[in-house]
Amino acid sequence: MTTQELTRSLATASVEAGRQVGALVHRSGQVDYVIVGDAGKLMLPDIGRLRAADGRFRGLRLVHTHLRGEPLTRDDLVDLVRLRLDLVCAIQLTPQGEPRAMMYAHNVPADDGELPYREIGPLPVGQVQVHVGELMSDLEAEFAKKTKAREVRAKDGRAILVHVGDKSKRDAHERADVSIRELRELARTAGLEVVDVIVQIRERIDAKHVLGKGKLEDVILRAMQLDADVLIFDRELTPAQSSGIAKESDLKVLDRAQLILDIFAQRAEGADGKLQVELAQLKYNMPRLSMRDDSLSRLTGGIGGRGPGETKLEIGRRRAKERVTHLEAQLKKLSRQREQRRRKRARGAVPTIAIVGYTNAGKSTLLNTLTGSSVLSEDKLFATLDTRSRHLKVGWAGYGDREVVITDTVGFIRNLPKELFAAFRATFEEAADADLLLHVLDASDPAKEEHATTTEKVLEDLKLCDIPRVVVYNKVDLLEPLARKVLERTHPDAIFLSATERDTTRPLLERLAAELAEKWDESARMPVAAPLLDDASSHELEAPELAAETQASTLDDLLRAAGRRVKTRPPPAQHE
Repeated sequence: MTTQELTRSLATASVEAGRQVGALVHRSGQVDYVIVGDAGKLMLPDIGRLRAADGRFRGLRLVHTHLRGEPLTRDDLVDLVRLRLDLVCAIQLTPQGEPRAMMYAHNVPADDGELPYREIGPLPVGQVQVHVGELMSDLEAEFAKKTKAREVRAKDGRAILVHVGDKSKRDAHERADVSIRELRELARTAGLEVVDVIVQIRERIDAKHVLGKGKLEDVILRAMQLDADVLIFDRELTPAQSSGIAKESDLKVLDRAQLILDIFAQRAEGADGKLQVELAQLKYNMPRLSMRDDSLSRLTGGIGGRGPGETKLEIGRRRAKERVTHLEAQLKKLSRQREQRRRKRARGAVPTIAIVGYTNAGKSTLLNTLTGSSVLSEDKLFATLDTRSRHLKVGWAGYGDREVVITDTVGFIRNLPKELFAAFRATFEEAADADLLLHVLDASDPAKEEHATTTEKVLEDLKLCDIPRVVVYNKVDLLEPLARKVLERTHPDAIFLSATERDTTRPLLERLAAELAEKWDESARMPVAAPLLDDASSHELEAPELAAETQASTLDDLLRAAGRRVKTRPPPAQHE
């Protein structure tokens, strides 16, 4: 572990300086670093991230002095676990500065509830006999065996969720419960396995690490204990906070905004969605470029590159800005195309309905049930990122069945990152020109009222509050009978249904016909030819198996497809 010569040298230097003195010793016996701290602790140098196979240690052990003869400190143990050192050894000195005893600790495979390290000692200096190479070899074999046997149920690793609440708010704990439940769903959707949740209610948020230093050390130990490699904070972190926590913990650190951006990146399919996600990611990451890597500050050099020039960081920022400008131009072009499609639709006097609501409320499932289509619908947040439009036939008294276009939109969520909101604002243009909004809520969600408020706030920000809307409570089959009665009594104007049960949607169709009657009546009085639709051009509610699904995913394709099936009544003959 240490030689008599090294022990004596560290003790002598420590007494003369009145400070802790330590050495990072390689497994070969070579001293790689000598560190001088203060009377109570050492600050270890940046020894880089561990880049090795699962179960491997750093190959370095810390041997240092404790002036007051104290045992291993919390900082010692956190450094041991965080940096995956071979071991940490403290030489306890007498008041006269003589080496008296030693304590050491090393990492061990730990199950849930067990400490991820083992402490040994104190032992008299002359009685410490440890063969570090053999001990590390055995421990690495145990860690590797445990890693292989560990069941991984998510493709992107294991994560710990961290929520820091404001103690001044009365309902801080209730807010934490709701927020963590949603963050857990976001993590599951992103492909992470949540292994633990840490909640801290504080007087004020720590400016550097969000959590207090002691709590952050607890989180680091817990992460090593559970073999977690990702920390997800339930708030938006500043670039300095994100960098500081990552440097302190040596773990991957994400905030809520990054998690949502990652989900959007995984699920975007259409050209619009992919461009919008890339734009949002660039705008989010640009302020954080300087926190990524110290090497980015090095100057470019070589022939033609002498003098001040541009730093790598400046080049990265310039290229990011150029890419942002290009993406914004592309999105404006696509926006103009959407505007042209909406004008065509307006000339055709085809009413449109937009389905809006909180994410995972069942919007896509409702679209599939109403139209007989097969839009992707999953029990995950943000299953839909690209708008999907389909035909729906609705009965109208006196005029037979009339056709409408119904559009599924991206779901809302509280505290949507401003970069995403700005990027996806164009997606909501389809809702801006709708004749009617279907506001879908998950009746079984305990936070449904908060979700309703969030959706109303987003609609207000998008200036869509003036559009008529129908409130639909979905998933009522999951409610207890009494809870459903209370909900129906408190929201008498809403429609209650289960989007997976076709028969429960009939009251909604009747409501849609009533809401759109005035528009159809105006259209019927117009002195233009009224469109007649073939039976095969829409989806019959009574016979979904015979319905021909419109495959167009954009309004442009949809209207072209509908136009090929439109028959026009000839104008009446003119009599002299």
